[in-house]
Amino acid sequence: MKNLLQQLKERRLEVGFKQNDMLLRVGMSRQQYQHLESKGNPRLDTLELLAKGLNSELMLIPKEKLTAVLAILEQSPHHKPTDNHVNIKKTLSHSTLEEANSGSALADNPWQFLFGDNE
Repeated sequence: MKNLLQQLKERRLEVGFKQNDMLLRVGMSRQQYQHLESKGNPRLDTLELLAKGLNSELMLIPKEKLTAVLAILEQSPHHKPTDNHVNIKKTLSHSTLEEANSGSALADNPWQFLFGDNE
């Protein structure tokens, strides 16, 4: 799994921003952002600010759900598949998939079955 700083850089590149763009997005100079991306140790409020500037959200994901979350993210039409592609059918139970596929509920809220919210 990639560390958080690598993920920040990948997300910045994914949305097409240069390090200079972070000044306008979050009020952080290129030098500040460059330091943070390369070897920084950001505070939580800085991470929240960066996430907002990169049109992202910070999340805590329980380890036992990580594989399922990654599978869902890889199924996203905006995500480019990787060599580590995980098949969602292996991570979610068969009955959960049947329930999800029985209607448009999964398309409306792909996270609903992940944390036991079966409503």
